[in-house]
Amino acid sequence: MIIGFDGKRAIENNTGLGNYSRLLTEVLAAKYPDNKYLLYAPAMRPNPRLKGILGHRNVDVVTPASAIGRAMGSIWRSGGITSCLARDGVDLYHGLSGELPFNIGGFDGPTVLTIHDVIFRRFPECYHFIDRKIYDLKFNRSAQEATRIIAISERTKKDIIEFYGIPEERIDVVYQGCHTQFHQTPAPEEIDRVKKKYGLDNPYIISVGTVETRKNQAMAVRGIRGLPDEFDLVLIGRRTPYAKVLDGYISAYSIESRVKFIENADFADLPALYAGAFCSSYTSRYEGFGIPVIESLSVGTPVVVATGSCLEEAAGPSAPAVDPDDVEEWLNTIKEMINYPATREKIAREGREFVRRFNDDNMAAGTMATYTRAIEEYNRQ
Repeated sequence: MIIGFDGKRAIENNTGLGNYSRLLTEVLAAKYPDNKYLLYAPAMRPNPRLKGILGHRNVDVVTPASAIGRAMGSIWRSGGITSCLARDGVDLYHGLSGELPFNIGGFDGPTVLTIHDVIFRRFPECYHFIDRKIYDLKFNRSAQEATRIIAISERTKKDIIEFYGIPEERIDVVYQGCHTQFHQTPAPEEIDRVKKKYGLDNPYIISVGTVETRKNQAMAVRGIRGLPDEFDLVLIGRRTPYAKVLDGYISAYSIESRVKFIENADFADLPALYAGAFCSSYTSRYEGFGIPVIESLSVGTPVVVATGSCLEEAAGPSAPAVDPDDVEEWLNTIKEMINYPATREKIAREGREFVRRFNDDNMAAGTMATYTRAIEEYNRQ
């Protein structure tokens, strides 16, 4: 079977959608080597994270053949891909990031669509008006046209049903895993090396994710002053204008030396950064799944999450879950882990066991089961 993917995010994006696209392509190529996988992308760009994917002989990147296609990559992605699918003998096309080409109806084959979240509907104030309308148009049209839909969590599945009226029976929940580098705890010397590299001398709480309003890093910034003075807070992710809100708290509380921003951490260093932390804080107000949760738990570091979306689904029943507006609850949760080391160890141990279900084998098998259903349903039409 030849499977076509929307490959733009895999090539160009080094955060959530890109990580998902690369991981899925790589695990399918490894677990189902008899298939061929084509990543359709407007351009080929140097990206060291593609090394694992392109090391498989059954994976190729397809870019526009014409000068016009190369010059107008976005238009080619939205419409030009479809004409390439028949030329390349593609049996099934998978939109990996919530959209299908607008003319995908011209493709003689089944289509699968992965929707990660519809946060722009839950938190419209976090998006520009035009962006929100474009996302909504693309997601709705693509969801209606896809043969089957993959939701990355039960929460996302419920949102797709609510906002787009898609029948439940057309949606499969397929959990994703995390990169193989998180599958084991780094050695102590690696942890020490990475902590020294980033100047992390004290015990610290880590929060990984773009520093933006929805991610709610203010909870940890406001809470850190209530912890023993030797504890620092390390925020890893790109700063947005919301960071100025955090700067205001930091200045007002005189905790400049205790809150550290790291914007360009090497991806390869993340396992050691997690593993070196006392715990992780991921109190986002809304997520489609929450990959930092399973990354942290996978290396053995417990996580405090927020209630209200899918984070409890990702972290499991043992992880502490707090109201995203209750700083005192967050603070008391961290204090309990400090005062009772056995509690922290239990949370970490049970969390690590829970997230074993989010693995490459299950991701590959679940996705392939969706492909099989899509093919069967398309053939019945």
